[in-house]
Amino acid sequence: MNIHEYQAKELFEKFGVPTPKGRVANDAAEARAAAEDLGGANVVVKAQVHAGGRGKGTFKNGFKGGVHLVNTAAEAGDIAEKMIGQVLVTHQTGEDGKLVNKVLVAQSVDIAKEYYLAILMDRESRGPVIVASTEGGVNIEDVAEKTPEKILNERVHPLLGLQAYQTRKLAARLGFAGDQAKAFGKLLGALYKLFIACDCSMVEVNPLVLTPDGQVLALDAKFNFDDNALYRHPEIEAMRDPSEEDPREVEASKYGLNYIGLDGNIACLVNGAGLAMATMDIIKFYGGEPANFLDVGGGATKEQVTNAFKIILGDAKVKGILVNIFGG
Repeated sequence: MNIHEYQAKELFEKFGVPTPKGRVANDAAEARAAAEDLGGANVVVKAQVHAGGRGKGTFKNGFKGGVHLVNTAAEAGDIAEKMIGQVLVTHQTGEDGKLVNKVLVAQSVDIAKEYYLAILMDRESRGPVIVASTEGGVNIEDVAEKTPEKILNERVHPLLGLQAYQTRKLAARLGFAGDQAKAFGKLLGALYKLFIACDCSMVEVNPLVLTPDGQVLALDAKFNFDDNALYRHPEIEAMRDPSEEDPREVEASKYGLNYIGLDGNIACLVNGAGLAMATMDIIKFYGGEPANFLDVGGGATKEQVTNAFKIILGDAKVKGILVNIFGG
């Protein structure tokens, strides 16, 4: 499950992660009011969709950019009016784009240096790992490919938690010293506490910024949560925005089905995630393209299987269905 940037800011504030002040707006009037409350000048208006590349995106109405720096409250309202209710296309949304229903109006920050910081679950070590880099504000995959030496990794023992020496080591390797190192340590400690308390599978801050006056702030964030732990967090479950998700995946989750839509035309219905992935590999090996990943689980009921077929057949691209059930 993912959440919007404004919701991420709410979690940051709750757990004490330093971040610029901001407010969500549902229309132009609310955007103007939010900008006025933040001082009017030097605020940023950001389209709220579950996709990266918003700043370089284009709306289908011709308006360019999903992130704009403005100097007056009136300008904030004008920009919001051009965004809300319009479809934003970025390199991550595909050509269909995503409908913008809200904008975030936040304080603009002077930036001396940008960094990358993330905490995620590492399958190899079976615990959290902190990933950091001095190359922030850019696609971290590009950094890993072109200059892998600039990617720092620090594994955290799941029982011992984040230790002070690990925070100091990361601060030093990122070039923080003195009060800056203390500010970074405080932010990282709060971020790790949030990661564990909310059962996150990933928290990514890109960019993490150092301001000219020495503040270390989380400027933008991306969250992923462990869907299997959401029953413990009804307040986070309430943040879910079904309009940002594939409606087939939303429907499948109602019946306890693990479904991910793909672009092919051969649908799969399988029991077991490993077998489902192997089935997709077989389809690819013989030149086909899978239309979905669908794991009905080991104890699927008649109702689950019936609804699984309904979801599959609701995909107009599907030309055939491969059912692969292991019965033991």
